[in-house]
Amino acid sequence: MHRATYANYERGYRQPDYDTLIKIADFFEVTTDYLLRGEDVH
Repeated sequence: MHRATYANYERGYRQPDYDTLIKIADFFEVTTDYLLRGEDVH
């Protein structure tokens, strides 16, 4: 993934598609719920 693409996700300029969201969650070892809501699921 290009650095600019990720920066656009962080800034809210773009939204990742479903497959990319899963890859990001896997990379950071978090759930997609955490990425989308900022909530840790117990």
